[in-house]
Amino acid sequence: MTEDVRVNDRLTIPAAELAWRFSRSSGPGGQGVNTTDSRVELSWDLLASDLLSPALKQRAAERLGSRLVDGVLTITASEHRSQLRNREAAQARLAMRVGEAIAPPPRQRRATKPTRGSVERRIGEKKRRSQIKRNRRGTED
Repeated sequence: MTEDVRVNDRLTIPAAELAWRFSRSSGPGGQGVNTTDSRVELSWDLLASDLLSPALKQRAAERLGSRLVDGVLTITASEHRSQLRNREAAQARLAMRVGEAIAPPPRQRRATKPTRGSVERRIGEKKRRSQIKRNRRGTED
């Protein structure tokens, strides 16, 4: 069952680098919850892996900072009743977290000024609104 985790088009984490642990889940499952090890912990040693370049490792370590324990990223899944579905959920979550962590930073927004037309439309709408509210008031005698 252990298979590689595909993060994106360029990065796939091999199954040999993944560590699985199973335990009893506290979630749904009826009587079977007391006997089956359906809770899944998936661990990947990010800092020891040779998959990422040093720059990507540093970026991922900074972004995953609080989630890493000694350079190891651990994902837990226990929302499903079956171990197989929890394994799939943990793999998907690991791929998502690593993908977000190594993604390039977003482009900086270049500050721009509003156009003259948009400023005029905004001020015109404010004047119309204030006129509507002024007309609602009763005449003060």
